Amino acid sequence: MKTTENQDITLIAIETSCDETSAAVCRNGKVLSNIISSQLEHEKYGGVIPELASRIHQQRIIPVVQAALEKANVSKSELNAVAFTQGPGLLGALLVGISFAKSYALGLNLPLIAVDHLKAHVLANFLNENPPEFPFLCLTVSGGHTQLVVVKSYWEMEIVGQTLDDAAGEAFDKGAKMLQLPYPGGPLVDKYAKTGNPNFQSFPISNIPNYDYSFSGIKTSLLYYLKKQTKENPNFIEENISDICASYQATIVKTLLDKMKKVANDFNIKHLAIAGGVSANSALRTQFQEMCNRHHWQAHIPAFEYCTDNAGMIAITAYYKMLKGDFVDLTANPFTRAE
Repeated sequence: MKTTENQDITLIAIETSCDETSAAVCRNGKVLSNIISSQLEHEKYGGVIPELASRIHQQRIIPVVQAALEKANVSKSELNAVAFTQGPGLLGALLVGISFAKSYALGLNLPLIAVDHLKAHVLANFLNENPPEFPFLCLTVSGGHTQLVVVKSYWEMEIVGQTLDDAAGEAFDKGAKMLQLPYPGGPLVDKYAKTGNPNFQSFPISNIPNYDYSFSGIKTSLLYYLKKQTKENPNFIEENISDICASYQATIVKTLLDKMKKVANDFNIKHLAIAGGVSANSALRTQFQEMCNRHHWQAHIPAFEYCTDNAGMIAITAYYKMLKGDFVDLTANPFTRAE
């Protein structure tokens, strides 16, 4: 490994878990560049097409990596390690990033670091100027996952609650589709909700025991509600889009924060954080901050750039793994999950 205890630690990280091709350069725990190339080609299909995503990653990964190095003003010879997203994610998309990272590391004779995508979302909070103190509670919420995680250190995290069916992000996107909004629909629900009445319609909150979630019920409730209303008035959705979005969003956000509050009280945790793509939702960010203020908890919210899939969060996680000497064997199966 090209470093000593007194030298800078500079690494490059690759993220290709879904439909963002991203590369970031990190030095001593500070992200110097975070290049993200989003695949807008999926919009016309109403969702991510895995095979198409893989092909686009292949086309973009080299220029994205080069752009990250140039923006950071770092040469390949200055790198001490290469990191990549190991999973979870789309198999083909992950394979592109893993194959590139492995080849890059072999070519430069550098160690390789495997990063768990969900843990990286959590540690994105350490890219803030005032990061959380251990232990802290993180609500990780995205299109594919919803988890409540007690974070004991950079390397030790305990999932105390998670969704038993659909993720909150999926509930947003599927709800948007029912409302005839284009993909990606989650941000559009947030946009319309800003001018709507959150008390316009009441949607059910799942009564799941312990700290787990369920979001399948609210989707079904919205479906039948819209069927009934549009049968009586075909223009119902168009005429009430803001109010429907506000009501639907309010229920999802309340569901998320009620369980988070319960965990924080039960575990006596004073530092709370959110992470993942849905942490960019304006209502969640605002109400999370208000909840923390009421209970005198410290709130931690990543910058928008580090909420959705990005290599910056992979880089900061890899940095802490490098400090621990946690590398992967270049000859091993790269899909063996990182711990």
